[in-house]
Parts: sequence; C-alpha cells; structure tokens
Amino acid sequence: MTEDLGFVHHFEPGDGSGVTLLVLHGTGGNEKDLVPLGRELAPSAAILSPRGKILEHGMPRFFRRLAEGVFDHEDLVLRTHELADFIEAATERYDLDPSKLVAVGYSNGANIAASLTLLPPGLLRAAVLFRAMVPFEPETTPDLAGMPVFIAAGRRDQMIRPDDTQRLAEILREAGAEVDLHWRNVGHGLTYEEVAEAKEWLSSIPI
Repeated sequence: MTEDLGFVHHFEPGDGSGVTLLVLHGTGGNEKDLVPLGRELAPSAAILSPRGKILEHGMPRFFRRLAEGVFDHEDLVLRTHELADFIEAATERYDLDPSKLVAVGYSNGANIAASLTLLPPGLLRAAVLFRAMVPFEPETTPDLAGMPVFIAAGRRDQMIRPDDTQRLAEILREAGAEVDLHWRNVGHGLTYEEVAEAKEWLSSIPI
C-alpha cells in the first residue's frame, strides 16, 4: 500500500502480459477488497487498486451522492478527472502499457468506471462493470468505437433499477462500444457464476 500519486492504492505487477486491471471497490471497500477478484479474472495481469477518497459515514467511496441512486454530478465529474490523473501518473510510475488498461468495478466502483469511460474517452481499453448504473447522461456522445464492455446486472438488485442498467448499456452502445450485458435473477451481491462469465469474456477479447 502506498499513499503517493494522490490516492492510497495497492499495486501488484503482472507476469509479462502487459495487461493492467484498474480495480475499483464499492462503497465501504478499500484498495485490498477486490484484489482477489482481479487475480481470479486475469491471473497474469498487473493490478492497480486505488481507495476512494470520499467518506460517507466513514465508508470510502469514489464520489459523493445526494441520496441512494442520486449522484452529486459536480463531484462525480471532479472525482472522475482526479482518478484519470492518478491513472496517468501510475501508468508512468509503474511503467504500465496505457493501451492495455482494463477497468474492473463493483457498484460505486463500477459507476466511477462508467464515468471514466464516458468523460475522458480513450483512457480504458475495456471495462468489466458489476452492478453499474448510469453515472450521468453525456451531453455529447463520446467515441467508444470497438471498446469491449462487460456488464453484470441483477434483476432483483434492491439498489439499482433494471432500467438504469439497461440505459447505461444503451449509452455505451450508442457511443460505439461492444457491450455484453448479462442478466441474472439475483440481488446486489456478486455470484461465482458472474465472475466465471466475466473471466471467460475477458480471456476472449483482444487486448
């Protein structure tokens, strides 16, 4: 764990594949929580895992929200660009290949990953979004032509309406991304089956 580059974060080098997973935790998580998930998804990849800088009742998040499912848009934009700056600095510090950066986010982490995809397009090669919703409606459609995106959603998710996840997929597709949306009859928690699906998907895309 280190606290420089603007974020408390955890970094693990890969074994030569050149791929880096940007692992983004959910509300109340930290920089260590999803490292095992990253290792399961891509055993040979490097892992870069920052801790969210916003505290909500003592729980780390990546941006503020006004209520459940209602985001502070101004803060979201600010934190997204702040995270993008961290990624660029970490890419240089750890000598990472910027063309092989894949975001893996869960819940709040998936939402900031979606925002990262829409605001500074071109930073990510691909994204795996577990329990994501629309971070915001972009004023102009970014160019995400050919970008692979995996979304895992639960039809019984008590925190995210199915329509909101569906709309995120539509926004990304309208921007040219190749979206693979997987629905399961589950709640907000992850399942082994979804992780296995994401791992298979990740191994199948060209990076």
